Amino acid sequence: MVNCEHLRYLEPPRGSRPSRDLTFKFYTDGKLVIIDNDTGNTMSPRDLSGGSYDFYVRQRIRFIKRDLAEKIMKYA
Repeated sequence: MVNCEHLRYLEPPRGSRPSRDLTFKFYTDGKLVIIDNDTGNTMSPRDLSGGSYDFYVRQRIRFIKRDLAEKIMKYA
């Protein structure tokens, strides 16, 4: 069974770039979906910059650490 964790990130406007409203879906099988809530389009991590990229990296690291801890507990 594949579970999914939804996280929302609201990026404040910066200079001439407008704010972004993004949803990150982290699946337990390693899949990632990033949705721009304003347009409904999906994005890749390469499309991120600034605060949204930092948010993605921090959440990915947290997700990996938690997954490893769960596997260590399961197989220890």
